[in-house]
Amino acid sequence: MSLPDILAPGLRVVIVGTIAAWDRAALEHYYGGAGNSFWLLLHESGLTARRLAPEDDHELPAFGIGLTDLIRTEPSAPGEPPRFDVPRFLAKIRSADPGAVAFVSKTAASSYARAAGERAPQGFGELSWSVAGRPAFVLPGPSGANNGMPLPLRIALWRDLMDFLEIVA
Repeated sequence: MSLPDILAPGLRVVIVGTIAAWDRAALEHYYGGAGNSFWLLLHESGLTARRLAPEDDHELPAFGIGLTDLIRTEPSAPGEPPRFDVPRFLAKIRSADPGAVAFVSKTAASSYARAAGERAPQGFGELSWSVAGRPAFVLPGPSGANNGMPLPLRIALWRDLMDFLEIVA
């Protein structure tokens, strides 16, 4: 089960996750889990002028931001990598035609890379490959599972996305 995409024409960036939790749609909003710093990172990085809450996710296009997930084809067995519908995902990105695509974690970027035959990212920042012809970027994940990385470092790496968007715009 997935959440509906938050996409619109003319976005600066579409942020892409993987629906790591199949039950996330039960939360009704993107990145609404306890301990998730997505909304804080968006604001502290300068991507949004004010701090939004998960319930405000529908407001993101006004800030030039869209949200979507890689499209899983089916649940995977434990220990097996997920399978994604790359052609359908690329069609979605082409249709939205954003200025850039940002993966919300190395896991998301690596999942896409594996499914699309690209090289997995070695770090954060600009990727050597594009997504549907759009420049791509990888961010540190906002989930509570990533709390080993200090928040100021995560904020700085999300600010790098702002700089990247100014260059590719």
